[in-house]
Order: sequence, then C-alpha cells, then structure tokens
Amino acid sequence: MPDAPIAILSMVNLDCQDPPKMATFYAAILGWNVTYSEEEYSMITDGATSIGFGRVDDFTSPDWPDTSSTKRYHLDLQVDDLARAESACRDLGADIPEFQPGGERWRVLTDPAGHPFCLSAKQPAT
Repeated sequence: MPDAPIAILSMVNLDCQDPPKMATFYAAILGWNVTYSEEEYSMITDGATSIGFGRVDDFTSPDWPDTSSTKRYHLDLQVDDLARAESACRDLGADIPEFQPGGERWRVLTDPAGHPFCLSAKQPAT
C-alpha cells in the first residue's frame, strides 16, 4: 500500500435518458445538492464527491439479474432503517425487482433509469 493514495474518487458518471430526473432522484436519496442540470447532463455533489448523469439517446437499462452478460457496477448505499429507506426510495420513483438475493440484510432496487442499486442497513460499531 503506498504512503499516499495515487488518486481520489471525485466523480462517478451514469448513462441515462433523462439526466435532470436522475439528478433529482439521487439528490433526494443522498441529501446532496443538484449543482448542474440540463437536458444533456446533470450533476449532484456532497461537496467532496459527485455523481454525473449523461444523456444517451439509445440508452437501455441493465437487466436485474443480468444473466446474459458479466456483472456491472452498482451503487451500495447504507441506511439506518432498511424498510423506511426502501419505502422512501419507492416514493421517489425506484422499483423493487422480484429477485432479492440479500434476504433481510440488503435490498436491490432500480432507479428511474433502471440501474440497480443496493440498500443495506448500517452495522453497529463494535
């Protein structure tokens, strides 16, 4: 392990068809600010890290589970109350796929563009 990091994560970008809708969705979930929003590109930040949403006209959402290709990346989000967070995300436009491999430990949801993301309960400090 190097003494100092080689890089820091400054941003993740997600493809979608509706960047403003995606920015509004994730800003509400994470409590971040929408710092830029237009039809082609939108961005949210917590002041240290950002998520960008870029318009792709022929975007197709990934399947969940996607058995036809290799696994893709997804966001893992920790929450205080799994049931409450799941409900709040659904109210904001998330869907809950039928396939749920995490049992009571975590939930897979899909955002308005169909990207899977996971909610997991924070573990108590030991």
